[in-house]
Amino acid sequence: MQISLKSPSEIEKMRVAGRLAAQVLEFIEPYVVAGVTTEELDDRMNDYIVNVEQAVSADLGYEGYPKATCISVNEEVCHGIPGSKILHNGDIVNIDITVIKDKYYGDTSKMYVVGGKTSIRNEQLIRCAQEGMYEAIKTVRAGSNLADIGAAIQKVADRYHFSIVRDYCGHGIGSGFHE
Repeated sequence: MQISLKSPSEIEKMRVAGRLAAQVLEFIEPYVVAGVTTEELDDRMNDYIVNVEQAVSADLGYEGYPKATCISVNEEVCHGIPGSKILHNGDIVNIDITVIKDKYYGDTSKMYVVGGKTSIRNEQLIRCAQEGMYEAIKTVRAGSNLADIGAAIQKVADRYHFSIVRDYCGHGIGSGFHE
């Protein structure tokens, strides 16, 4: 699949939406602590998106999805639905956020370690994911395709002896969800 080229004005709108999504993840970091529920985090982020950023969550209502964000804890692969789950020290938490601003989507996620310390294997997983992201970014250029990006990530995962869940790779930006 070829990556579609965008005009300078479309690229700027994508930058704005992406920046807003990233700012949500910066905002929530001090609240990702032991004792908080994933629903409390979701409520804080939705309030921030709507009232501070003057944007909307793309997740809320998407194909019936009931929350503004996806919060996955420990072995949950992705798209965890925020609820009554309480965070504990040592948990690894991935928060996946997509905001819509001026009809453009910004989609990103970030991994947090509750309490700052986790298992060695969890640390390896976090390092693997970050290195995979950086290797993928190196492959992105005009004319590249998604298979090239995926192959770069797969090489890093193989090196760490992790596997890729192929149905859930990547984040989209543009004028549609998962573009």
